[in-house]
Amino acid sequence: MKQTDLGLDMSTRRTRKQVLLDEMDRVMPWSELLAIISPHAPVATTGRPPFELAMMLRIHCLQQWFGLSDLGAEEALFETGFYRSFVGISGTERIPDRVSILRFRHLLEEHDLGAKILQVINAKLSAHGLMLKTGTVVDATLISAPSSTKNKSGKRDPQMHQTKKGNQWHFGMKCHIGVDADSGLVHSVIGTAANVNDVTQGHGLLHGEEQVVFADAGYQGAQKRKEARADVDWHIAMRPGKRKQEKHTPWGALMEQAEKLKASVRAKVEHPFRVIKRQFGHVKVRYRGLKKNTAQLTTLFALSNIWMVRNRLLQGAQG
Repeated sequence: MKQTDLGLDMSTRRTRKQVLLDEMDRVMPWSELLAIISPHAPVATTGRPPFELAMMLRIHCLQQWFGLSDLGAEEALFETGFYRSFVGISGTERIPDRVSILRFRHLLEEHDLGAKILQVINAKLSAHGLMLKTGTVVDATLISAPSSTKNKSGKRDPQMHQTKKGNQWHFGMKCHIGVDADSGLVHSVIGTAANVNDVTQGHGLLHGEEQVVFADAGYQGAQKRKEARADVDWHIAMRPGKRKQEKHTPWGALMEQAEKLKASVRAKVEHPFRVIKRQFGHVKVRYRGLKKNTAQLTTLFALSNIWMVRNRLLQGAQG
């Protein structure tokens, strides 16, 4: 006999998504973020009143955490009750459509608010003693873009480019980041075409207070460039071929130990890449053009920073 659904949810178990939203809701500096966005918000004089900024900001964060497009975010809000609860939509309120979500994203892009979001979150983390700023690790990763020309314009994105890594060709953009050498938290983000050499962006990733920089072999010669600072000591990995040759010299064992120590510090730069690609599911560009995708990446890394240390922030709040 089929039982009638009375609409009573007797389950107390929460999904991992619900746990994540609860944790992020408690550690995100919502009021500080709204303070930097509200001066740029448009004021409607006619028609329906605009959606609250707090609601739109939370929807934008949902998009980054769960890899949702504008349409996907609209449909997810209709389908999922705890999403609506997180963004503050009651049963009688209208749900923002994809156009409203798109306009809010354009607002952030137009005023470069992604970079300011990163600054606000990092200021919160620095206040909790989670960023020391004495050392920086720099690195870059490739983000794929659609290489097909079967679209309205019949062309690939002109701001993207192809490059060869190992024996494989990639088409897309390159995301360069600078992270704190102690905590692995991102403080600088630069987006370029995929064929841009890493070393050309290395100095742009420094925040100015570090004394030492760690980088892989792709940054060879960074300390000799005209923009190099005299007060920064660069520790760059030896090229694999030269490292293999030096192994058989009298100092080979010591040099090998030094390379392993440098690699242990550089490994921290891989953690933010893992978070945005595996945890947040960002493996391909979502938009056309470098500006839009760099803005999204900056926001993603800002959210990855607070995601990586959320447990420590929660423990500090409880203490």
